[in-house]
Amino acid sequence: MVTIPSRGLLRRIAYIWLGLRVHFDAFKMFPGRYLTATKWWLLRKRVRARGQFAPILSGSPRAYEYWALRNERHVSCPRTDADIKLFALIGAGGNLTKLSATLQSLATSGVEPIVVGEPANIAIRSLAARHEFAKAQWLIPMEAGDLIASQAGAAYRMAIQQAEPSCTVLYADDDKLDQFGHRKDPYFKPDWNPELQQHHDILTGACAICADSAALEEAAEQSDWAFFLVAKAAQQGSVAHIPAVLHHRAARKPAPAEVARLSISDYLSPASVIIPIRNRVDLLRTCISGLRSTDYPELEIIVANNDSDDAATLAYLRTLAGEGVTILDQPGPFNYSTINNKAVNAARGELLCLMNNDIEVLRSDWLAMMATQAQRRDVGAVGAQLLYPDGRIQHAGVVIGVGNAAGHAHRFLQPEAEGYFRRHALPQFVSAVTGACLVVRKDRFIAVGGLDESNFAVAFNDVDLCLKLNARGWQSFYEPRALLVHHESVSRGHDADPVGAARFATELAALQRIWRTNEIVDPYHHPMLSRASEQFALDLTATMMPR
Repeated sequence: MVTIPSRGLLRRIAYIWLGLRVHFDAFKMFPGRYLTATKWWLLRKRVRARGQFAPILSGSPRAYEYWALRNERHVSCPRTDADIKLFALIGAGGNLTKLSATLQSLATSGVEPIVVGEPANIAIRSLAARHEFAKAQWLIPMEAGDLIASQAGAAYRMAIQQAEPSCTVLYADDDKLDQFGHRKDPYFKPDWNPELQQHHDILTGACAICADSAALEEAAEQSDWAFFLVAKAAQQGSVAHIPAVLHHRAARKPAPAEVARLSISDYLSPASVIIPIRNRVDLLRTCISGLRSTDYPELEIIVANNDSDDAATLAYLRTLAGEGVTILDQPGPFNYSTINNKAVNAARGELLCLMNNDIEVLRSDWLAMMATQAQRRDVGAVGAQLLYPDGRIQHAGVVIGVGNAAGHAHRFLQPEAEGYFRRHALPQFVSAVTGACLVVRKDRFIAVGGLDESNFAVAFNDVDLCLKLNARGWQSFYEPRALLVHHESVSRGHDADPVGAARFATELAALQRIWRTNEIVDPYHHPMLSRASEQFALDLTATMMPR
């Protein structure tokens, strides 16, 4: 008698087999990196191994299929208020085959379809005349060929029930459908980031909006009625994110290859640049040369000298002092926070620029761009895009929780690469930026107590500062159009000695105690992206649980 395996067993076998193929793909594409990650795993250096495995496993063409199969077992449809109506507005585009697929997916999700045929303006005006739209209703703008997940209706209804009364837009994660209907290219999106939305529309086609007949009447006059409705709804209320893949799209707009040039503010506040040093006159000369080539109306340079004893460095400092540069002698053990805080007390500028001595200026307008953003009412610390000397990205914002601490987003990526939906190339709010080059208003720096000298003498003081500013409503901001080279920590060296390692461990423990970085998910990252990787890699071990 032949025993027929259960469907659950077959799925388990398929899951294991697919996982093996993902590992084989990673080994085939990156043999050296795969073997190195395996070595660290066998040596029980699990954090390091996960950090190296995550981006190469995520690079497998089967990685998302593997992740989706894992999460399919954990999907459940929560109970929701059935009285909450959901309408899908479908741009038909004349393709009946695609429209049929869309209607089938809606039939299983409890969402009422409304086809917007041609001409669209007549169809939308007719919709606006329906009696139920006299008051606002929840609409899901879609295109023919787009599908929604079977649990999408329930997920949106639950989110509507739990949302603030001011909420007018709920958006979800999405993926794309290839020509065979297979899912690929998931976009696990950040929580609401209005600056990012200005440069790359992540809402339209993957959201539900609250709109009434008046909004529909206005939309009827627009060529891109869906985008208009979404943008108007976002302006009229708050926006919330559902961190789940609810939309499977036939197409999505790609992120822009380039961002429009920033319009520099008509008024740029006086700025003070603070540079801590200890010897390394070669680096300081390059840094000062870049500052002197910087196009900025009123710029003060402060060099905070921490026990330099090199004759050439001391001679150069005397020369700088004669040329109007402020030299502050700050002897004693290296404490980055103390050195900068004392220099801030002496600074005359309304803006502060904390700068490492290993920064190399590439463009004369870098500070004007950072200052323009730092002067905004809602912005705290502003960070630039920092490159390694070989041209790869060193810093494009900081992600809280990576390594259970904080990591540099998109590190080692080539700037011209697609990366993760071109996020490295787009201005956006972030949770933190690096103190290697950070611009902030002096009054806001002082308002949050400056850098924490007792808990973060060397590491994580910039992260702590940004999080304190965020808590006051002054959000950290990443400005990629300000471009600099960072010869990372070349003057101070790395913490390989036992004393440095012990200090770092103490500062890491303080960061986790104060900000719970070993627990929280960065709102500008995603729970389905690996906490072990700075490359926005899909976490193949993560499970999408119902909210």
